[in-house]
Amino acid sequence: MKSLQYLNKYLLKYKLRLLLGIFFVIVSNVFAIYPAQIIREAFDAVAQSDELKKVADVSEVINDQATPEVSFFTSFTENMDLSQALLFFAGLVLLMALLKGLFTFFTRQTIIIMSRLIEYDLKNEVYQHYQELSMSFYKKNNTGDIMNRISEDVTRVRMYLGPGIMYSINLVALFIMVITVMLSIDVELTLYALAPLPILSILIYYISNKINTKSEVVQRHLSGLSTFSQESFSGIRIIKSFVKEKYMNQRLKEEAETYKDKNLDLVRLEAFFFPVMMMLIGLSTILTIYIGGIKAIAGEISIGNIAEFIIYVNMLTWPVTALGWVTSLVQRAAASQERINEFLKTESDIDNPTDEVQQIKGKVTFDQVSFTYPESGTLALDKVSFEVRPGETLAIVGKTGSGKSTIADLICRLFDATEGKVLIDGEDIKTINLNALRSNIGYVPQEVFLFSESIRNNISFGLTEETVEDEKIEEAAKKAAIHKSIASFPKQYETELGERGITLSGGQKQRISIARAIINRPNILLFDDCLSAVDTETEEIILTALKDIMQHKTAVIISHRISSVKHADQILVLDEGKIIEHGKHEELIKQRGVYFETHRKQLLESQQERA
Repeated sequence: MKSLQYLNKYLLKYKLRLLLGIFFVIVSNVFAIYPAQIIREAFDAVAQSDELKKVADVSEVINDQATPEVSFFTSFTENMDLSQALLFFAGLVLLMALLKGLFTFFTRQTIIIMSRLIEYDLKNEVYQHYQELSMSFYKKNNTGDIMNRISEDVTRVRMYLGPGIMYSINLVALFIMVITVMLSIDVELTLYALAPLPILSILIYYISNKINTKSEVVQRHLSGLSTFSQESFSGIRIIKSFVKEKYMNQRLKEEAETYKDKNLDLVRLEAFFFPVMMMLIGLSTILTIYIGGIKAIAGEISIGNIAEFIIYVNMLTWPVTALGWVTSLVQRAAASQERINEFLKTESDIDNPTDEVQQIKGKVTFDQVSFTYPESGTLALDKVSFEVRPGETLAIVGKTGSGKSTIADLICRLFDATEGKVLIDGEDIKTINLNALRSNIGYVPQEVFLFSESIRNNISFGLTEETVEDEKIEEAAKKAAIHKSIASFPKQYETELGERGITLSGGQKQRISIARAIINRPNILLFDDCLSAVDTETEEIILTALKDIMQHKTAVIISHRISSVKHADQILVLDEGKIIEHGKHEELIKQRGVYFETHRKQLLESQQERA
């Protein structure tokens, strides 16, 4: 239950609904108790009357046994015959049932709605926290598990906050009220009727612990199943390309079988739990009839008291039975909230040092920067130093895994340098407003990601304005050399894209991503191998169009192609995280080193393709 204490802040937030819900539960149970007393009067009336006797005579006989409330009811039946009195009692029972139903409705309208509101708040809190976490968090955790915690786990917590709390309050209120009334009638009979309950309590405590353990196992396997499914859908192209449908179906079947087996273990335990509870409650009814019958024969209680006690025991049947279900709900919620708390307590490696609005001009300096990925321990950068000013273009080339993309990640402060300093406009990047920094960076990542929305919304994603002029979107698309392609679509800029932009070619996705990066005219532009999927002719068109945008801006172009970087003001050649060559295109060609060899190979490949 310690993990569920986190939810107390939400219960305080909606305390008015909770208090009203408790009040409605108590009132509904008051109207649930009265029918038992009315039925007692009816049974006693039938037992002590004959065909000609009036209920008024019966009232005199049983008046000593009746409670003040019952005497109040029977005062209305003094001038009625037996059948009329029974109809009157039946009407009262019906009225009490209607009133109980009304206040039960009010209970659900307060407590259940409260649980839905808390579910809404909790999902928003979890999602907001996800947004604040750094990239290292997403490298350590898979998407399926993250999604499962914000959906399945939050739903289980909501079941505790709604039905769990509602039935628990109902159980406590009903127990107090019913047992008080039972003790006022006959203490010995009450003790016999409630004798099985201590056994039930021990059973609930013992089994609930097992339910909690099995619930945690089930949730872990559900996360694994969600992850496998999500990856299968995302990689459907690869699965079909390699004809691995049967293999993936078999893998899914194995995962589902494991989840089914773990779930069945939990279901079997719960299936054993509920019949045992019903048996113990049935034992209470048997003891009530047996002991009550002996006392009725001895004249200690009336026949109506036996009927009244049976009704009270049956009234406790559902709450006590629900206790097992509620216990299961609470245990599952505790397991789920523990998983949610684990994420909510995770602190971001990257924090925003200030809320002060800062102007970013765009000067980028790396001073002896080294970076090691914490997950793998891989040294990505080793004492890298360079400087690029506004209006200059820095190009970075190198083999795969040489650390090129890591430089872009550090400039965006998706990670912090392990050693050395990254400076923006001469200030340590760790002291700069994070939102101001990133809003002044137009970043085109190596792996293009487009949302399942219209092309228009994807291009305007980086803008803060609620309404964006069509001319502004088209201008960005033209500079990214994608406008003509979009204009050829039936719905043009309103064309809805598939997941991750699957309906577009690789080159189209890259160009839309470029349009999205440049539409806001940021002061720092990062192009991480974003022209790899376009031909050289389109590449030249894009680079020519970007020259106007890059004026007075800081531009960093990461590429494998020499043709993309040869016009840069300075070029870095990386190898295993170190700068092995640094200079302009002509200078590096003269050095006849790695850059020269790469340029020569690419020229030969280009000539062969043309031939």
